[in-house]
Order: sequence, then structure tokens, then C-alpha cells
Amino acid sequence: MNKLQSKTLARKDVSVEETWDLSELFPCEKAWKKELDAIALDLEKLVEYKGSLGSSAINLLQCLLERDSLEERVARVMTYASLNQSADGTDPANQANDAIAASVYATVRSSVSFIDSEILALSEEKVGIFLEQESGLKDYTKMLSDLFEEKAHMLSPETEQVLAAYSEIHESPYMIYQRSKTSDMSFSSFTTTDGTLHPLTFNLYAKYEESPDTDIRRKAYAAFIETLDRYKNTYAGTLATEVKKQVVEAKLRKYESVTEMLLFEQQVTKEMYHNQLDTILTELAPHMRRYARLKRSVLGLDQLCYSDLKAPLDADYNPEISYDEAAELVLEALKIMGPEYAEIMRQGLENRWVDRADNLGKRSGAFCSSPYGAHPYIMMTWNNSMRNAFTLAHELGHAGHFVLAGRNQSISNTRPSRYFIEAPSTMNEMLLSKHILEKSDNDRMRRWVILQSLGTYYHNFVTHILEGELQRRVYTLAEKGTPITAKLLCEQNLELLAAFWGDSVELDEGAGLTWMRQPHYYMGLYPYTYSAGLTASTAASLMIQEEGQPAVDRWLSALKAGGTLKPIDLMKLGNVDMSTSEPISKAVAYVGSLIDELEKSFT
Repeated sequence: MNKLQSKTLARKDVSVEETWDLSELFPCEKAWKKELDAIALDLEKLVEYKGSLGSSAINLLQCLLERDSLEERVARVMTYASLNQSADGTDPANQANDAIAASVYATVRSSVSFIDSEILALSEEKVGIFLEQESGLKDYTKMLSDLFEEKAHMLSPETEQVLAAYSEIHESPYMIYQRSKTSDMSFSSFTTTDGTLHPLTFNLYAKYEESPDTDIRRKAYAAFIETLDRYKNTYAGTLATEVKKQVVEAKLRKYESVTEMLLFEQQVTKEMYHNQLDTILTELAPHMRRYARLKRSVLGLDQLCYSDLKAPLDADYNPEISYDEAAELVLEALKIMGPEYAEIMRQGLENRWVDRADNLGKRSGAFCSSPYGAHPYIMMTWNNSMRNAFTLAHELGHAGHFVLAGRNQSISNTRPSRYFIEAPSTMNEMLLSKHILEKSDNDRMRRWVILQSLGTYYHNFVTHILEGELQRRVYTLAEKGTPITAKLLCEQNLELLAAFWGDSVELDEGAGLTWMRQPHYYMGLYPYTYSAGLTASTAASLMIQEEGQPAVDRWLSALKAGGTLKPIDLMKLGNVDMSTSEPISKAVAYVGSLIDELEKSFT
């Protein structure tokens, strides 16, 4: 008779302490709905500025200030709905409210689109005069500069308004993907050789693929892939719609390609983008093949299957860690960043910024949402593993970044390019690794920490770079008019996996379906930026180790700068120059050195 291992709880049955507290956003749904009505009224007042922005500097300033205020409120409304939907996508009320918030966002975007259009109708000379006349406009210097850089790609005011009005429709591929994953997709349980019946969800699969039990890993993978396969054509259609939308918009805006359009938004050059992908794919592959062969040898496997890639190398030395223990460890590790940063971390860990419950309908993966004017919110699923501790540190890095940026910048200057976004988060992971190593002189502990560090690099330099390479291929094919189908996506995915892993990993057809796991394909050129952030944090963390406080101060200045600088200049604040591939090669070489040490530890 089968034994049922565990049952995933409904959201209402999980402990409150394991969930986030959304009361800073809104005390209840009634207050949220009241704010929706208030936003609609204030939006009407903001639209009264239409046609008058060129009349005076003070008029332009007042309009921008009121837009900022409204956008802050809209962000709270959107965040409240989105977080509830992420926590339980099976709840019809959450689904409805998320849709309502998306509709409000579309209305606001459409209604305020006149602001950028009217500014661009002015000459740069006149805007310069306004900046001299009204000191308050100085906060908008970079925003105005960026806007004029974009002028060549702006459409008529009427067209921009129509496109903004359709934003809810434009975002629907991502919504459909997420809704399907959290609400409709269900996985069959699987039975292991000992007769145990294991439940399976998106979140649970992340735990099973790291199991030391080969039987569990491979049977979980088979059950997981079986379900993905049933949805592949729908998901391919959804992703194809997203890609086609971007291809059409790039042509409308007179960009040479989708890639150029998306990089323009990030303020990243093509050279920086291709350097990141090409350098890591070429130089990291030999190291990761060594790692795969080492894993096959240590685990005693005849072949290393794709489902075995995340198997622990030293399963007997992987003690469980509670959330409270991990929180204390992370706080100790991040003290080096100074009292202000440490206090932000403490508040996040003690004041329910983190939702760590495992419940039905919860979104998979981890993220940090940071609405301006409110504290950040972190979503993850806690499985009592040390890998969770690194994920927690990672998301707290995002939180610390945006708290510091929010304290020092206006809402329009808070968010930097995505190219920099993953640097603060991966910095926290680097500091956590260093701290654990310093605490112990145990050789086995050192090996274990190296494995955790490799987990960080695997996630950012392997998983996300392979996603980034698939994106690069898909955009190239789409612009040639090639239909984006499930067959094409699976073939391209398998081809790039084979090119990267060579004969070190046994790939099956199911590996080609892994493009269905991540939402990043609906977020523009996001995946490759993980590696850019980790490249910068690797360099900066080594400087902190060598220099101490001066390097810490430089890094904090970059965090506080928010979005006031382009990403290459922001990273230069931390003394990291990403204009060449040198920092990337050094980061890859560092990964190689970790694998060198790991190989020695097993001999």
C-alpha cells in the first residue's frame, strides 16, 4: 500500500508567522478598493495639465510631482493585488483583484502618456531654461535626459496613448502564464521504489531535484516533465505572442531589432550584452563539464542525467537549518555592510517582510517586490535547507538596495537598469559564503560552502545564461519570420544544452521543456542580467575582502544612487568596469578555482 509522504496546505491553514504582512500597503481589501476610487478622481485632476506643460517651469514641475505621487499610490495598489495573487493564485478574489489592478494601471498609463509627449514637443533648449528657472526640476535631470534620448523612437502622442491604453492586453501573455502555473497546472503524485507516494507541485519539484535520493530525483523529474509536456503547445503560443508583440513594437519604434529596443531601455550596449553571453558560454562550459563529471563520479552514477544536475555532492553534510537560525546567520554575515544596512536586514527578518510558507496556489521561485514608500516584500518557500538561507540573503539584497535608494532618491530616480539589479542581491550571497568560511576551519564545512557558492554561480551563470542564450536565438528567429512553436523552442533549448554540457550530461527530450519553468522570458532581456550582476558583485566582494571599509562605502554609494546613473557608471561607483569582458573572465576563472578546490577535496 502506498504511503503518502505529505500534503500541501491551503493558504488559510499555514501559520501567520510564515506569511507576509500586507497591512503597510492596505489594512484590508475595503481600504484597497477605496484607494482605487481615489486614484480615479486624482487622475482626472492630473489630466487637467494637458496642453500646458510648456507654459512655465513651475507648471511642469507641479505636474511631474503630482504624477510621481500618483504613481507611488498606483504602485501600492498594484503590489497589494499582485502579492495576494502570488500567495494564492487559486483564490478567485485574488484573480479578480489582480485583473482590476492591471486595468487601473493601463488606464493611468494611457491618461498620463501626454506628459512625455508634451515634454518632447519642447526643445531641449527650452527644457534647459526651465531647469535653470526651477530648482525642483533638478531631481528630474536624468529622467528628462533619458526621455530626449528616446525621442527618435517615440510615436505620435495619440499613438502612444493608444498603446498605453492597451498595456493590460500587452501584459496578458505573462498573466496567462502565471495564472496557468498557479491555478490550473496540477501534477500527478509519484511513487518511489519504497512505496512512498510523493505529492508534486512546482514548488515541491525544486526540493525534489536537490534530493540525495536518485530514485526521488528521477521519478519526480519524469512526473514533472509529463505535466509540462501536456501544456507545451499552449505555453509556446503564449510565449510566441509575447515575442511577436516585441517584434512589432520594435519595428513601429524604428529600432533595428528587438534586442536593440530592449537594450536601449536598459541603457546597455550590444557589446556589453554579447560579451556577457559569449564569454560565459565559451569560458564557463569547460569548468561546468568538469563539475558534472565530478558529480557523476562522487555520486557513483553510470551516467549523469539532466535530472541529476542539482543532486547534492555531500548529502550527509547538509544539515537542516530553521528560518530563525538562517536569519541570525544572515544578520551576522551582513554586519560588514554597516549599521544602516544591518538594521534594514533586521527589520525585514523580524517584521514579516518575508512570505516563506508552502501552500497550494503559491507562485514558484523567489522574488522581492519593493514598492516606493513602503517596505519591500519577499516571497520564497522555506524547506529548511541552507540553500534557502542563500536565497533569503539574495532577496534581502534586493530589499536593502531599494530601501537605501528610496531613502535617498525620488520615485523617478529610484530604479536603476536591470543590468545592475542583481548585483546587490548576489553581493549578499558572496558575503554570506565568506562569513561561513571565516566561522569554521572544518575542511568539510569549507567544501560545503564552496558547494553553496557554486549553487549561486550555477543559478546565475548557468541557468540564466542558458535562458539568455535561448532568448537571443528566439528573437533572431522571430525577426526572420520563423514561427515560434513548442517544437522549435524544445529543439533550440536541447541544442544549446548539448553545446554547453557536451557529453558530460545525458540529455533526454524532457530537458528541452525547461523553457516552461521560468517567467523571465516575459520580462524582456532579463535572464542575462543575473550574470552581469553577479560579475559585478564578485569583483566588488573581493575588493571588500581586500580593502574593507573603503570598498563597502563605494558599494553603498552605488546602492544609494538608485537610478541616477547609467548601469556602467553605477558599477564604476563600486570600482567595477564592465566596458570590457575582463571582469566576466575573472568571475568565470573564480568559478573554475572553486571547482579546482572541490576536486581536491574529493581526492
